[in-house]
Amino acid sequence: MSQTQQTPEQTSGSTTPYRYTAQLADTIETAWQDRWESEGTFYSDNPVGALAGPDAAKEKYFLLDMFPYPSGKGLHVGHPLGYIATDVVARFTRMTGKNVLYTMGYDAFGLPAEQYAVQTGQHPRVSTEANIANMRRQLRRLGLSHDKRRTLATIDVDYVKWTQWIFLKVFNSWMDPEAPRRDGRGKGAARPVTELVEKLAAGTVATPDGRPWAELSKAEQAEVVDSHRLAYVSNAPVNWCPGLGTVLANEEVTSEGRSERGNYPVFKRNLRQWMMRITAYGDRLADDLDTVDWPEKVKSMQRNWIGRSEGAEVTFAVDGAAAAGSEVTDLTVYTTRPDTLFGATFMVVAPEHPLLGSIEVSSEDGLTVPAAWPEGTREAWKDGHATPAQAVAAYRAQAAAATEAERTDESRTKTGVFTGFYGVNPVSGERVPIFVADYVLMGYGTGAIMAVPAHDDRDYAFATKYDLDLVQTIGPDDDPHGVDLAQGAYTGDGVAVDSANERVDLNGLTKDEAKARMIAFLESEGTGRGAVTYRLRDWLFSRQRYWGEPFPIVWDEDGQVHAIPESMLPVELPEVTDYSPRSYDPDDAGSSPEPPLGKAEEWVKVELDLGDGPRTYYRETNTMPQWAGSCWYEMRYIDPTDQDELVAPANESYWMGPRPEAGNTSGGTDLYVGGVEHAVLHLLYSRFWHKVLFDLGVVSSSEPYHKLFNQGYVQAYAYTDSRGQYVPADEVEESTAADGSPVFSWHGEPVSREYGKMGKSLKNIVTPDDMYEAYGADTFRVYEMSMGPLDQDRPWDTRAVSGSQRFLQRLWRNVVDETTGETTVVDAPADDATRRLIAQTIVGVRDDYEGMRVNTAIAKLIVLNNHLTGLDSVPREAMEALTLMVSPVAPHIAEEIWKRLGHEGSLAHEDFPTVTDESLLAADKVTCVIQVKGKVRDRLEVDPEIDPAELERLALAAPGVIRTLDGKGVRKVIVRAPKLVSIVPE
Repeated sequence: MSQTQQTPEQTSGSTTPYRYTAQLADTIETAWQDRWESEGTFYSDNPVGALAGPDAAKEKYFLLDMFPYPSGKGLHVGHPLGYIATDVVARFTRMTGKNVLYTMGYDAFGLPAEQYAVQTGQHPRVSTEANIANMRRQLRRLGLSHDKRRTLATIDVDYVKWTQWIFLKVFNSWMDPEAPRRDGRGKGAARPVTELVEKLAAGTVATPDGRPWAELSKAEQAEVVDSHRLAYVSNAPVNWCPGLGTVLANEEVTSEGRSERGNYPVFKRNLRQWMMRITAYGDRLADDLDTVDWPEKVKSMQRNWIGRSEGAEVTFAVDGAAAAGSEVTDLTVYTTRPDTLFGATFMVVAPEHPLLGSIEVSSEDGLTVPAAWPEGTREAWKDGHATPAQAVAAYRAQAAAATEAERTDESRTKTGVFTGFYGVNPVSGERVPIFVADYVLMGYGTGAIMAVPAHDDRDYAFATKYDLDLVQTIGPDDDPHGVDLAQGAYTGDGVAVDSANERVDLNGLTKDEAKARMIAFLESEGTGRGAVTYRLRDWLFSRQRYWGEPFPIVWDEDGQVHAIPESMLPVELPEVTDYSPRSYDPDDAGSSPEPPLGKAEEWVKVELDLGDGPRTYYRETNTMPQWAGSCWYEMRYIDPTDQDELVAPANESYWMGPRPEAGNTSGGTDLYVGGVEHAVLHLLYSRFWHKVLFDLGVVSSSEPYHKLFNQGYVQAYAYTDSRGQYVPADEVEESTAADGSPVFSWHGEPVSREYGKMGKSLKNIVTPDDMYEAYGADTFRVYEMSMGPLDQDRPWDTRAVSGSQRFLQRLWRNVVDETTGETTVVDAPADDATRRLIAQTIVGVRDDYEGMRVNTAIAKLIVLNNHLTGLDSVPREAMEALTLMVSPVAPHIAEEIWKRLGHEGSLAHEDFPTVTDESLLAADKVTCVIQVKGKVRDRLEVDPEIDPAELERLALAAPGVIRTLDGKGVRKVIVRAPKLVSIVPE
């Protein structure tokens, strides 16, 4: 049977016109969806503004799904898993009396739409809006209880305006290390750059060269301010992907050095790019994870990505740099072990380091290295080259051909060449050779490292290969000098040895003591300082694309950057006919990206009055990354119609403010559901933007999402023929071999089955539309929720969906006569057994819904439904309770049954059932086994709460025990109430 073929239960019904089939489900479901929409059943009220209403007096609950991208492929059955789960939570929570904010938006800017536009010439808005419309249709048919007044897309002009407004807030801010945080958790907060200017003028913040602020020219003052901004322009190396025609953030590049989207090769280039100073929030992003209710796995992933470490920055003077024409005369390195500085015997710089000249230089002529090898240069350092320029040029070319993953592969043998330069160790005074090696990356740290080969395995291997010195600075506590470096590096702990000069002595100190003393010494000498560094890099915020939010930025003819006034927002995209980058070779790592917007010359060149009279300016031609719109959408859900503010403070505080009485000190949404694949990028970026807005007083919550839940994935079987080619999964037939094992065939030919993600290439996609047509939305919802725990992956099997349909058919038959359509419930009271089962189900299902254990809730509902099916007649009190409990999972059939039970309005806001008679929750009698000498001699039916002494008395009086003892005394009685009594006779 194919995966979408209908069963007899679905297609039969000619003699039972009111049978619950897919056709009847379609009629019921679409009718209720129309009614919910027309009556605004799922509207939620704000305290103030256009969406204000009386329900804002209730306790609030704000939940949302991770922003979906409207793909042209539409949804497959794996996508709605999280959406159904949040809808169950939303519907259940409304029934507990809370005001629930639940809606859906679309992360609609994106590279796929732009690539399609490049191929077809069709404006990306056309295909994007068509995709959104299709996705909205699919989700509406699913019966999700969204407040549709609050829906939005990142491409909406109004939404773009507020995304640009947030960028301006970031651009016009700096990190003031002395500013107290609003949440009372220390110092260091974003403040407006106007305050920076005041501090520069007052001298409380020094200028870079120490000159008084008033002596700086206007251009110099602007340069100083720009260097502090949280959004700034950088010419640092970036990830250039010719295949996509854009640069990528580090997080968008795979460990193999290829683009996450499209799997194209990625190369390092120096380009002018916008950056976000997310590293200024490194500590807070790590520390504040303690304030949110997230899976520990996700917290660990974020902490590891941030990668906070404590150490020191140390400056080495570079001999001969000025004579060679290098603009770099000192090298600053970061080390977590400044206590080993006396053992630093060589240094390494990245191939792109400016000490060697511009990254664009590939020939010997433009390199800023010594003309000849210095006296004493060892042959192993030269790599067979006659001059440093030859060696460095050849090595740079070799490094340029390697991916970042290849360069940082720990298993790869490290190579390098001597640059001809020596650095001066600031504590020993020794001249140490400076190598260039590709395992050092310019984008990480300072692009230069000091090496202590006596105490690091990788440095030791490099030193051995290139005949470099080894100097021990650590030894075991019991024998500090008993280290044989000929056997390898000593990497253990111990005390400092041979680490002293006339001004500082570390000998005999432990690691922490030696680190502290060395940092103090470096700071006193002006050759270093204590520092904290992060694996986290500043956020690359530019894209060479058309389909993105334009920057609200212009450049004057002197190259100075200016922010567009808020009154001029939004800056809209111009209409163009060619969406490809201006000129680049997709196969050439040396090609340069030129954004498509550069071709819109009438849009780029603009006359504006920014306070100095009308002047000619040039718009920024890069656009923001797709992450920009998805960083803050939860706030716009709160107040989507507000034209004057990003979000009204009263509304933001109501929906997202801290609730210390509930253990929520950071605020944020009550529940956020999405895949763990967004654990680093989206969540980190969102937290950063939110914290900036928190510092500036725009929002009252310091975190955007208080509770996070990661749903699992729906996976599916795929089938390959003898050639290894995938065949349509819905055409595969299953049979059973003689040994009972399953056998699969396609058009009579045997095929092999494998298991993995749904995908078009695997030909195993099943769409929600297929399910709606074959079974109805409620059956689809019940099946997805009953497949297993929400946080675990689960296999899809369309043939198993019929089990969920049978559950709903039985539910329907308990109320409706399938021949006449009449309601069959009775008003007579339920019997005691039924009432006890109802009470136990109410308590269990409520607990399951609160814990998001929807699969076990469904199992309990099935038990109760089957019990009612076995009765001669179904009591109204039982059916009403069951209908209300079913409604979060199967809302359409529940609404229809509720209506047939005589209720006029929707059940969406009815109270979830409660148990008023606590005695109904008392468990039935349990069986207690009575053993004598380990053998069962009797059984008793007892109260589960029976007192152990009473149980012992009853056990000794049991007929089987009396008969077995036959007058013998009892030496010992072991009571395990209420289920076991063990008697040991004398």
